Amino acid sequence: MQHVTAPELAALLVDPTKNPLILLDVREPWEYETCHIPHVQLMPMQTVPERMQELDPDSVIVCICHHGGRSMQVANFLERNGFAQMINLTGGVHAWAQQVDNSMPTY
Repeated sequence: MQHVTAPELAALLVDPTKNPLILLDVREPWEYETCHIPHVQLMPMQTVPERMQELDPDSVIVCICHHGGRSMQVANFLERNGFAQMINLTGGVHAWAQQVDNSMPTY
């Protein structure tokens, strides 16, 4: 698993030479409604085992949560289940709000 900071992820998202990333938000729906990074796919952590077939195991997947702990657990789980290109957003949406988009609500 790789780790990226919020500014590094922001740069990857606008780099036309990079393959598209799947942004996987593993928080709860109420957290997603409070704030989220644009273009994320919501898949709450507890639903990942039953829904992981919705994801392409050959894609680069960035796991996102509030501070980076749950997303790291999901990234590890997906790696153990054949997803080879996992990235964890260090600091989660909280870091994104502080370092990339200060208009994003925090909680």
